[in-house]
Amino acid sequence: MNLFKTSFYSVISTFIRTLAGIVAGKVVAVCTGPTGVALLGQFNNFINISTTFANGGINTGVVKYTAEYGNNEQKINTLFSTSFKITLYTSGIIGLTLMLFSYQLSAYLFTTSAYASVFIVFGCSIVLYALNSLFLSVLNGSGDIKVLSYVNMASNIAGLLFTVILVYYFNIYGALLSIILAQSIVFFISGYVLMKRSWFKLSYFFGSFDIKMLRKLSAFSLMAIVSALTVPLSQIILRQYLIQHLSVQSAGIWQGINSISNAYLLLASSAISIYYLPKLASLKTKSEIRHEIRSGYKMILPVMALCCIAIYIFRSFIIRLLFTRAFTAMNELFLFQMLGDLLKVGTWILAYLMLAKSMTKLYIITEVFFHVLYVVLGYFLVNKYGLVGITYAFAANYFIFFITLIYIFRHILFKKKRNRHYR
Repeated sequence: MNLFKTSFYSVISTFIRTLAGIVAGKVVAVCTGPTGVALLGQFNNFINISTTFANGGINTGVVKYTAEYGNNEQKINTLFSTSFKITLYTSGIIGLTLMLFSYQLSAYLFTTSAYASVFIVFGCSIVLYALNSLFLSVLNGSGDIKVLSYVNMASNIAGLLFTVILVYYFNIYGALLSIILAQSIVFFISGYVLMKRSWFKLSYFFGSFDIKMLRKLSAFSLMAIVSALTVPLSQIILRQYLIQHLSVQSAGIWQGINSISNAYLLLASSAISIYYLPKLASLKTKSEIRHEIRSGYKMILPVMALCCIAIYIFRSFIIRLLFTRAFTAMNELFLFQMLGDLLKVGTWILAYLMLAKSMTKLYIITEVFFHVLYVVLGYFLVNKYGLVGITYAFAANYFIFFITLIYIFRHILFKKKRNRHYR
């Protein structure tokens, strides 16, 4: 499947997810205000960290090797059986930890232990969450993009229904529960779809545990865990800083504009993660990789630039549509947020090359450095300029990140000497 077809299905899936996000976000904003939006952002970041540890951080590796092994049944069997066992073991450990430390986690993230039961529910259901991620990775790596898009749509619709019902009856508590329960329910959908694939056998999950495969997946595990820690942890730290030095309402307003960014960036992230990761994993020469990366930039960046411009022009209308008057201060955040989003998409395309080619050391160094830089810039610029300073930090950080990646991969992007093969 080429990038155009992938993008087509991504557009449909993204439209459903964006629409569901708009309705769910509006419900949360109206019922809970900026405070609820801020707490929900904290919990979403925590979920990202927890679920990455729960599946051992192997999803990217599963995508890569599912695509790479193709029709080699023996290797596929080894990959799936080892991945399944890793997911069961790690999700069990993380689930138990969440339940044991539920009160402490609630007090740290929400400054109250009133939401401890949310972490207990999360701990009980995280194995389903982790297995759902594994199933989706298998579908992604197999190139079954159409089916994967349908499953993602079902996930978004389920999330919307849970959010509307639970927020209506239980306010902030219901919003937190809805995130957990929706993904747990989708496990049954993704599992059913996977079992119906003609190439798949249930016995693949019950083979032996292979140490060599564990070592291969561990390189991706390390990268995924670093990413899972740096991205949401930097946001948690900055959100806590906003709460302490400005207000919880300011943190909620920043979370609001992040939710807008997340919604329209889904188009780019879906196309890149679903198409580029397995595609780049299968390419061997610099010329092939150069062609795919340049095609991605030519197709994705102009579309995202138009989205950024349109969102900036209609920002006041978007705030009224998605939120309430309590979020009016968000207006001044759009310019540098949109600029940072465009630069972020530029870094994604090159960052996925590091993932696809198992450039573990380089990936970890850049991820850690630039998220630490983001926090440092955020502290400094918020202190100097107020809430808008966090968008200055966001844009500046991704500008430096983008330029750095272009320099690192200059031999692929600009030089046309002998083809170098990648393993």
